[in-house]
Amino acid sequence: MSQYRTFTAQDAVEYARQFGGLDDPSSLVEAQEIGDGNLNLVFKIFDSAGVSRIVVKQALPYVRCVGESWPLTLDRARLEAQTLVEHYRHSPQHTVKIHHFDPELAVMVMEDLSSHRIWRGELIKNNYYPLAARQLGEYLAHALFYTSDFYLHPHEKKAQVAKFINPEMCEITEDLFFNDPYQIHERNSYPAELENDVAALRDDAQLKIAVASLKHRFFSHAEALLHGDIHSGSIFVAHGSLKAIDAEFGYFGPIGFDVGTAIGNLLLNFCGLPGHLGIRDAAAAREQRLTDIQELWNTFAERFLALAHEKTRDAALGAPGYASAFLKKVWHDAIGFCGTELIRRSVGLSHVADIDTIQDEAMRHECLRHAITLGKALIVIADRIDSAEDLVARVRQYS
Repeated sequence: MSQYRTFTAQDAVEYARQFGGLDDPSSLVEAQEIGDGNLNLVFKIFDSAGVSRIVVKQALPYVRCVGESWPLTLDRARLEAQTLVEHYRHSPQHTVKIHHFDPELAVMVMEDLSSHRIWRGELIKNNYYPLAARQLGEYLAHALFYTSDFYLHPHEKKAQVAKFINPEMCEITEDLFFNDPYQIHERNSYPAELENDVAALRDDAQLKIAVASLKHRFFSHAEALLHGDIHSGSIFVAHGSLKAIDAEFGYFGPIGFDVGTAIGNLLLNFCGLPGHLGIRDAAAAREQRLTDIQELWNTFAERFLALAHEKTRDAALGAPGYASAFLKKVWHDAIGFCGTELIRRSVGLSHVADIDTIQDEAMRHECLRHAITLGKALIVIADRIDSAEDLVARVRQYS
């Protein structure tokens, strides 16, 4: 991309003035870079009164936390913008709005969500948003149903699959979820005290076969346009509102991957809560996480089935009972993918603050061990867990 240049704060201000869609663009005067992820620059653009009005996001041509030795395609910015635009079409109340996108500069201008908070931080602080889990279920149901074979004409679906092919970002997922934690690899990161637990992952033949099956489904099941990285750090919440952001891993894949990743992050919070709260508060918050998981799945399944009943365009897929049978497969996939999220966030390159910010080292190690044990169990027994209530019982069994 010959026009590409890395933005400075002033570049971001000038770009927002041009493409932010504000009535008075000259009121934008200052930018603050707030990106805390591994892949992008993110600027909040403030007006003369100090109010954040718009966000400018630019993809970097490398992994930020590693540097230029790990290059990345800038085309992921196009894929992110187009994924969010497509999801916004079907779930505008729960998807960040993209105002403008420039593929040459790998820059997008999006709505400011300063009235919201990142859900992961709120979960760690035990700030409860009673609608969040149901709203996440609604977002997933609408975004995934309307980009699936149930709704899209086969010709359109195939064209969409080609449009959203995302091999470089998918390779990152494939490595971090399904390869690295189950072998000795330089990207893995975990305390030496957990070496025996991690070595047991590498030596477990049954587990590795189950992980291989999950990876194969990730490769080959182009069921819907996934967000691809829908964790609690890529979700903003406010009272009565939830918005999904950060979809650079978007591609057509198995629906259970998005659902399982979302559930997995609620379980990571479940595992880490004893390190952040007192015994009584942690116990109550853990019960709330389990309720959140049930509400997320039950809302997703109810909404998806209702949409399938009303909107399915394919005669065969509209056969009575087929959508319910399909969701059973999605559920079992989701439990397996949930387990891989628990393990990769404990053993691999990218950890979560739910556990990493626990101050007491021994407690932090115990919470990591819990996540590994729970993740391993869920992967192996995924096909024997038949409902959200059954999952909750299994989580309690391994806690």
